[in-house]
Amino acid sequence: MKRAAVVGAGIGGLTSALLLNRQGWDVTVYERGSRVGGRIAFEQEGEYRIDQGPTIVLLPEMLLGILEEAGVDRSKVELLRCDPLYRVHYHSGRVMTKKTDRAEQTAEIERLFPGEGRGFNRFMKDMDTLFPAGRAAFLEQMFPRKRDFFTPSLMSLMGKLRAHKSVRKAVGDYFEHEELLDAYSLQSLYIGGSPFGTPGIYSLLPYAEHEYGIWMVKGGYAALPAILEQELLSRGGKIKLSTEVTGLEIRNGICEGIETADGAEKVDAVIYNGDFPNLSGLMKQVPEVPVKRKPYRPSSGCVLIYAGVDKRWEDATTHQFFLPPSLDGSLRQVFNERRIPAKPSFYVFNPAAVDETAAPPGQSVLYFLIPVPDAEGVNWEQESEALAERVLEEAEERGFPGLRAALQWKKVRTPADAARDGLYGGGSFGIAPVLFQSGVYRPQPKPFSKIQGLYAAGASVHPGGGVPIVMQGARMAVNQLMKEMGK
Repeated sequence: MKRAAVVGAGIGGLTSALLLNRQGWDVTVYERGSRVGGRIAFEQEGEYRIDQGPTIVLLPEMLLGILEEAGVDRSKVELLRCDPLYRVHYHSGRVMTKKTDRAEQTAEIERLFPGEGRGFNRFMKDMDTLFPAGRAAFLEQMFPRKRDFFTPSLMSLMGKLRAHKSVRKAVGDYFEHEELLDAYSLQSLYIGGSPFGTPGIYSLLPYAEHEYGIWMVKGGYAALPAILEQELLSRGGKIKLSTEVTGLEIRNGICEGIETADGAEKVDAVIYNGDFPNLSGLMKQVPEVPVKRKPYRPSSGCVLIYAGVDKRWEDATTHQFFLPPSLDGSLRQVFNERRIPAKPSFYVFNPAAVDETAAPPGQSVLYFLIPVPDAEGVNWEQESEALAERVLEEAEERGFPGLRAALQWKKVRTPADAARDGLYGGGSFGIAPVLFQSGVYRPQPKPFSKIQGLYAAGASVHPGGGVPIVMQGARMAVNQLMKEMGK
């Protein structure tokens, strides 16, 4: 039986391990931390518990389908539909509710932005054909060589998906009002990119929200890693927690083993599931690895506020976005000037709106995400508390009356905390999804053509960030491994 080592027990590592285990491989997952899940974890204080990282489930069928392929019965993961999808609170006082049903969404856009409903319908109609084509060409294909990407058919598709434009400019072909441009380009923030710096291909995200819905995992996203861990162990897979892989043994272009504090172990293949830029530290003096002249650019960071509140808001939706007077200006301060914006945008997750069990009766757990620069160049200890206070005050004024008086527990997490946990540069989403770190320019599931037996998965690896997308990348890594190495 062939042996594989999976370095890192994030969602990409666990998915890889389950898929390989199902193919008859002997799999051991090595995790330097004391738990599985990576970015997917709980923050907890007494009876309050809330997701630490991802909250929004997009592309639910991709997530459940890959789990099924890995041998996990889909009934083990209960998804709750969020409809309305979310609310967007504009600084002007307008509030737009995003809905699944196209006719209802058209009516909502017409109510707030007369004459713009036509653009929404044109956008959805165009994407009805472009999304399946984009998913097949971009999310389900590796690009081991440049020429695999630069084919006439793919270049034609990239043109139709406006990959040469930013997301904001791409949706500008359909909408005119600034506030609508905000509502249909802010999704780039889900993967740590700016609306004006992320390629237009990511306009697939706002389409996917309407077409496939927005969901949450009952009990929280962080319930998922425990399900995968239990499944892997029940099938004979092994997980070694608090065990850091300190090196890879690569000889004559073949990855033959790993090194830990316990010594060296021989394996037939390695799947690396950490932030990809950290892989080079495990590969000392390997001539087959090309020297990268410029460092990767990290994604944006987040200041996160977790709160337990002795109150519920009956009219509040699960997901809400609160936008400043100029979202574009605010995010330029984050991405271009690398500073905390004077007037930040923020997202609020309120799981008790659809999951009664998310908090004690009559109470709420809330999660506030504020886009900020990555860890470098900001004194987070000094800055984060004042920022958190400003955001809580604004959230109270604009959507959560009585919030601060009802606070029972509050915890703030910063990019400095993320960097300490091993997230590259303190960015929350791996490397940034800018043009020259996307598609063929992003590290691939088989990252080095001249090294056999080494594969990669995770948010920094093609096809990119977001839980189902990371799982898809893990699936591609395992498929390539099986193609090359078999059983």
